[in-house]
Amino acid sequence: MLRGKSVILGVCGGIAAYKAAALCSKLVQAGAVVQVIMTESAAKLVQPLTFQALSKHHVIVDAFEENDPAVITHVDVADSADLVIIAPATANIISKMAHGLADDMLSTTMLVTRAPVMVAPAMNVHMYDHPAVQANMRTLLERGIYFIDAGVGQLACGYVGKGRLAEPEQIVAAAEGLLAQLEHKPLAGKKVLVTAGGTVERIDPVRYLTNDSSGKMGFAVAEAARDLGASVTVIAGRTSVHAPGGVEVVRVQSALEMLDAVLNRLEEADVVVKAAAVADYRPAAPAEQKIKKHGETLTLELVKNPDILLEIGKRKTNQFIVGFAAETENLEKNALDKLQRKNCDLLVANDVTVDGAGFGSDTNQITIYGRDGLIMPLAMATKREAADQLLGLIAQRIQGRTED
Repeated sequence: MLRGKSVILGVCGGIAAYKAAALCSKLVQAGAVVQVIMTESAAKLVQPLTFQALSKHHVIVDAFEENDPAVITHVDVADSADLVIIAPATANIISKMAHGLADDMLSTTMLVTRAPVMVAPAMNVHMYDHPAVQANMRTLLERGIYFIDAGVGQLACGYVGKGRLAEPEQIVAAAEGLLAQLEHKPLAGKKVLVTAGGTVERIDPVRYLTNDSSGKMGFAVAEAARDLGASVTVIAGRTSVHAPGGVEVVRVQSALEMLDAVLNRLEEADVVVKAAAVADYRPAAPAEQKIKKHGETLTLELVKNPDILLEIGKRKTNQFIVGFAAETENLEKNALDKLQRKNCDLLVANDVTVDGAGFGSDTNQITIYGRDGLIMPLAMATKREAADQLLGLIAQRIQGRTED
């Protein structure tokens, strides 16, 4: 996928800049035409001549370096790029990109390019976890920037933790995967409907029943479907993270509101992924005013909410239906039972008692079941990685239907 592709390699001033030399070499070996842009800080750690020798192209450092009077360098380089990789990406460049700053050649080029951008962070573990850095990365994710997750291990500062630059081989593989995904959009022309987050069931104007769902998995599914070319609508309840860009977001609160929003859009959907955690019960008679304290106990009468996935399964015609099941025991038995009862094509199950696989985490460990049983058990991965695997499988199944 990299052969003949024009790749900008942005190198920032972190100690991991030495790994960028190996990355540059591997990109060239894969057939890419690599244009290296270094920050001045990076040039103090690794000589530009190193990258020039590896890339066989002049390395750009100075924002005012204009060797060809016929073009504006940063515009010309940005326009010609098929892909941008920033590795290592420091907290500084991440902040500049998030806030639209342009005070050097790399940050200026980032404001001009329309090529897909991959960012590989590398920094001290405490810097990586700082709220400002995390907020900046979330902002970039929402804008469609792709991240290659930092590794965990011994850092140059002496700490052990998250912040290591991904290995060059991993970055090259991620770049090839992204380009393959962007060039081959198997869900182009398809409409994907996703539910995400948890529902809110009002007790009174200041209290409600809900659950721990963050919406991360549903939003990851929406992003993956978007990147495979689908037109995506997300019906989102209560979430703790921002919705992805490039998708339509419909906000709801209760299970009844989510049901109405889904059924109103079901007929035109090609794929429905029901990842939301919907409350099974709601208060029978929500109070119009705040309930005051009276006595030592309070009894609430709850009534059953409609089962949205079951209703979708009853009404489906040609839609491809994917359900989710958060379980704490008998994973396979419960998942296959739910798949059959609710007329799903696939059922994604996870054991929420496993560390890193529960509500609110950035990772997940899912197992995908079909009508013929177990299809794909996945190791612990980021929710986006899990979503990519799931959407790839959905695309294959839909293609198989078409061919049949």
